[in-house]
Amino acid sequence: MSDYLTEQEKFWAGEFGDEYINRNRNERLFASKISIFNKILGKIQPVKNIIEFGANIGLNLHAIKLLIPDVDLAAIEINPKACGELRKIENITVYEDSIITFLPPEKYDFVFTSGVLIHINPDELYKVYENLYNTSNRYICLIEYYNPTPVAVTYRGHENRLFKRDFAGDMLDLYKNLNLIDYGFVYRRDSMFPADDATWFLMEKR
Repeated sequence: MSDYLTEQEKFWAGEFGDEYINRNRNERLFASKISIFNKILGKIQPVKNIIEFGANIGLNLHAIKLLIPDVDLAAIEINPKACGELRKIENITVYEDSIITFLPPEKYDFVFTSGVLIHINPDELYKVYENLYNTSNRYICLIEYYNPTPVAVTYRGHENRLFKRDFAGDMLDLYKNLNLIDYGFVYRRDSMFPADDATWFLMEKR
């Protein structure tokens, strides 16, 4: 894919996204992922398939595979090099595309993002909400930086590349049949499983 709607998509599909791949190869980070998903997946009914929007090299999906070995996995990822790493995961479907414009051809029981919505241009964010909602058979989980009101934050020296807001609140307001099941926070100073001040929100279609 070479045509992008936003500067943020170009940013992650290109050199900066390539560099991010190397920063993601971290055993301690992987342990934190397992801890987070152990909590989240323990709150849902059994699922047959899971898709991650913006999966990078699949650290989250590797963690999920350890917890639910028989689940079918899928990922949407914009960076070509990251897609190459994703395809090494057993029994995974990889869609090399933008989560703003791409809607998977099938639905999934559990749909999630992790540190991805924060990097989406706010003008296009509601398209991603719609794609998340339409892709989900039942569960939607957002693991993102939280702020009660929208705010832009300088990200590694770059402007307009990180945006905080109440992503889950937006979706709960948009889709009246979405219910909040639970939520949690993981502190970056956690002595065992730090996770960069991530807040997760688990929602269910009813």
